Amino acid sequence: MKFRGLVLAAAVLLILGGVLYWSEHRKTPETPASTDTPAILKVDPASIASLSVKAKGAEPITLLQAGTGQWRITAPGDYPADGSAVTGMLSALAPLTAQRVVDDHATNLAQFGLVDPSVELDLTGKDNKTTRLLLGDDTPTGDAIYAAVVGDPRLFTAASYIKSSLNKSLNELRDKRLLPVEAGSISSIDLERKGQAIGFARVEKGWLIEKPKPYRTDTFQVDDLLQQLTSAKWDPSTPAADVTKGFTHATAVATVKLTGSSGNDTLEVRKDKSDYYAKSSAVAGTWKIDASNTSALGQALEHSLDDFRNKQLFDLGFSDPDKVEYHSGATSLVLTHSGNDWWSNGKKMDADSVEMLATTLRDLTATKFVDSGFTAPTIDITVTSNGGKKVEKVQLQQTGDSALARREDDPTLYSLDAATITSLTNAIAGVKAAGAGKK
Repeated sequence: MKFRGLVLAAAVLLILGGVLYWSEHRKTPETPASTDTPAILKVDPASIASLSVKAKGAEPITLLQAGTGQWRITAPGDYPADGSAVTGMLSALAPLTAQRVVDDHATNLAQFGLVDPSVELDLTGKDNKTTRLLLGDDTPTGDAIYAAVVGDPRLFTAASYIKSSLNKSLNELRDKRLLPVEAGSISSIDLERKGQAIGFARVEKGWLIEKPKPYRTDTFQVDDLLQQLTSAKWDPSTPAADVTKGFTHATAVATVKLTGSSGNDTLEVRKDKSDYYAKSSAVAGTWKIDASNTSALGQALEHSLDDFRNKQLFDLGFSDPDKVEYHSGATSLVLTHSGNDWWSNGKKMDADSVEMLATTLRDLTATKFVDSGFTAPTIDITVTSNGGKKVEKVQLQQTGDSALARREDDPTLYSLDAATITSLTNAIAGVKAAGAGKK
């Protein structure tokens, strides 16, 4: 029994001795070489001309700066890069701070996973000098990783999240926009949907419908369409075979051409049930549109010509008019704006009642457009704004509780519902002199 006990004790001592040797030689020593937290490296993002991400078991990815804030992937293929993703990587290195210095003069990097690193990041500056950052194994506690810079003898530990911040896949670094252009650079949009062609041209203060013929335009709706088109992204998670099959069987929704400072780009959009697919001139292949974009993009592309037309009778925006003239039968009202006051026939008017009228005029909006029915006006309204530079004249013909309206020099007929006409007549009736009604 004593012999067996001695054998067992010897085995335990041998195991403990092995663990002690491994802990002292394989990982962080009990007393680190330094307890400060210096920068592993400091990167000026603006000075970087190219970078390469080499993850173990994956093809290296090389990115080249193509302009201020613009990057392009040059390997393993030629693709536009997601500038925000690259900027995020570089920001993590400006600076990359160590948790601790493990060894000021490390000689055996293999035991820390740094000879064949999990991730290697090569940064080449505009001065053609390259810095190589190595990220190795996790530390025994699992909350940090070993790191080193080629040419620097020090061995560091860094926060674990650094690895995920820098170890980006090809799909994470690619620009996944189907039309990778800036909305502000677009000068015209050509939209074809359901056999109808609509053309928009950018003008000084918004957009103008040019096709099928010139119409006053709802700039907000066109801006929204452009925003949805330039922000739509492809879904990297859908297998290529499924995308090809889906695109082939889907029904055409619309084809759009954007013309801008960088040339022309086209996007063909199709739909199958709730899924949208696209083919872009800017990104080779067919793609399933990311689900986060489909609802808003689908709604924008489903708009008809009338949805893009301006239904407001007056283009006041958020500014106050300088003058309002209203004539209907025996009722005539002329209001002028001077400083903070409103006047009519030499009388100072109650500002709140006139502001209510101005708001009502600003909100006069048609429910639809019609082709005929206007014969003789029953109401004439003239609104002067922009310091007298802009004069808008509108005639209305009441038909029961509703009305038809037309603007001067515009053949469009606007149909207004009963609620809109009621709000107008109530606002006119509510205009009063300053102090009127007070006791």
